[in-house]
Amino acid sequence: MDTLWLILNIVIMLGLLGLLFWTQKKHLSFTKRVFIGLGLGIVYGAILQVVYGAGSEVITKSVDWFNLVGNGYVKLLQMIVIPLIMVSIISAIMNLKGKQNVGKMSFSIIAILLITTAIAASVSIVTSLSFNLTAIEISSGEAEQARGAALEERVGEVEDLTIPQQVLSFIPSNPFADMTGARSTSTLAVVIFSAFIGIAVLGLDRKKPEQAKTFRDMITAVYAVVMRIVTLVLRLTPYGVLALMTKVASTTNAEEILKLGKFVIASYVALIVMFIIHLVLIGLFGFNPLTYLRKVMPTLVFAFTSRSSAATIPLNVETQTKKLGVSDGIANLSASFGATIGQNGCAGIYPAMLAVMIAPTVGIDPTSWDFILTLILVVVISSFGVAGVGGGATFASLIVLSTMNLPVALAGLLISVEPLIDMGRTALNVNDSMTSGLISSKIMKENDQDVFNDRGSDLDAAVQS
Repeated sequence: MDTLWLILNIVIMLGLLGLLFWTQKKHLSFTKRVFIGLGLGIVYGAILQVVYGAGSEVITKSVDWFNLVGNGYVKLLQMIVIPLIMVSIISAIMNLKGKQNVGKMSFSIIAILLITTAIAASVSIVTSLSFNLTAIEISSGEAEQARGAALEERVGEVEDLTIPQQVLSFIPSNPFADMTGARSTSTLAVVIFSAFIGIAVLGLDRKKPEQAKTFRDMITAVYAVVMRIVTLVLRLTPYGVLALMTKVASTTNAEEILKLGKFVIASYVALIVMFIIHLVLIGLFGFNPLTYLRKVMPTLVFAFTSRSSAATIPLNVETQTKKLGVSDGIANLSASFGATIGQNGCAGIYPAMLAVMIAPTVGIDPTSWDFILTLILVVVISSFGVAGVGGGATFASLIVLSTMNLPVALAGLLISVEPLIDMGRTALNVNDSMTSGLISSKIMKENDQDVFNDRGSDLDAAVQS
């Protein structure tokens, strides 16, 4: 009987995918199709949970088939992340002209990412204290205890690393291994390696112009091919969002969310406040926040459903260049840096909130200025090199909690609501990288205001072409 229900669920999903394909044939805009996919996924997932119950075998098997579309789409995006980063950054740097300087670009982007991370940590601390969050109130079951034990084992990977050692981990000793994502800092290492190649080409222009021209032509051709692949993959975004959201809505345990409801609400209050701060910063630099919001929403929806800042890099870059008017160089640097440095959600809000919750369990007053200022500083420093995939927040938390001499095992108490909160954290991370790119483009005078103000959708045209 379960097999019949499984087949029915798969048929319904195929029907919903067919509906999205029909909207594409009717030339409905990319943004609208993404939101249709999001809405259909929420409704279908909720229906599955009501009919079969959370954790049922039918849902588990159905989601396994849905993952062909959802996780398959995410893997396709991950497939093109490293090639996109490499050719984009090499191309952007080797085509720098006049007073353009990669050092100034990088400094501006990283400075904004770190400043907003410090603000995010401050927002998180205030929110945690306002909601009176404490780990003492949270009960632990078998799953939570197992998670805590796993975190205690993993903390050995990070607690002995000094700040200089962490900085050294960013430098690629084997760039080819980093291209495979072998380390949590691999994306940042690839960025650094690509920047060196771009700078080397600029030097080669003066000494061996013929070889430089040959290399430029090769990179230009590869860049065109990679961007075409990006376009082909991005066309699948509405379908990927539908499958991913169906999985989330059908497998999320409502009882567990209610049990930790105060923490979930506090987390999203902090995330929303920080998101508003991003919009305020954008407004202060002369951009219309509502126009910005309308143009970046599809990218944020995908980040929310995929829970992967790294996988969102291709869509992030396309949104910045095609819809916000950010130059190619700044867009690629901000998207790449933003996936590994200063993530406001995973490396800012989450570790700070955990630290405030756990501090009372070891007799530390979380309202003392010594604790607060030290926590903010530790959060900012540890935000370098956080992996832009699911689990990056855990890695950042391990660094912060171990540095603050707080027990890491208590972080395992939140395992049941971790995926739900991670969705919001990832969306905030991606929004911060786009905010840093847009503001940096203004500072560096490399923003096309006409593209930003254009109410048309260049990204829609690019994806459909």
